[in-house]
Amino acid sequence: MDKKAIISIVSNAMLDEMEDAIEVVSPGKFIKLDNGYKAVYEETEISGMKGTTTTLTINDKEVVLEREGTTNTKMRFNQKEPSVAMYQTPYGLLELGIYTKGLSVDMNEDGGKLEIDYSMTIAGDVSVDTNLSLKIKTQNAIS
Repeated sequence: MDKKAIISIVSNAMLDEMEDAIEVVSPGKFIKLDNGYKAVYEETEISGMKGTTTTLTINDKEVVLEREGTTNTKMRFNQKEPSVAMYQTPYGLLELGIYTKGLSVDMNEDGGKLEIDYSMTIAGDVSVDTNLSLKIKTQNAIS
């Protein structure tokens, strides 16, 4: 069953000892699946990806982030194995190596929290350490 939700995302990236933090709060949908959850929201100008729909498929062992629109990608976060993603932007295609260092999922039917600590290499060269924090509150859980 789909529920309306407020989705808060905070992304902190460290690049060359400089921290770049982005915080986005978007209305979206939260869906309970047989083996986890799915969160869907529209990106905004703040994230630099206006016109893109982001879908997070979440379970205890893995999170898959898919973006479709002005930016296209499918990124897998799994502590047991690194992954490679192609990231299509309006400016060109990037190859990303994703190394998940920490994954914490605390979800139920009313929403919850998700934390991902990962390192990402861009074109096999530049390494960026990132912490992605996501909070979901369904309309039923919003007081």
